[in-house]
Amino acid sequence: MTKLTVQLPRGLQARHTTIFVSKASSFKSEIILAKNGRSSDGKKIMKVMDLSVKEGDEIILMVNGIDEHVANKTLKKFLLNIS
Repeated sequence: MTKLTVQLPRGLQARHTTIFVSKASSFKSEIILAKNGRSSDGKKIMKVMDLSVKEGDEIILMVNGIDEHVANKTLKKFLLNIS
């Protein structure tokens, strides 16, 4: 479980959500995003969009599975807007 503050310009709007879900779907691990007590499957685009994650929002990224370390690192880097 990783708490982080989203640094993506405009947050997880359509384009960024598509990229996030694509990255998340490339891993075998279960990926969950949570914001304000609500959580969603990080591999389902509409569920991620429903969270309305904006730049500066604090979220929780939960990754569990055989490739969780790489998945967590990759998704965290994306959400923090680190090249």
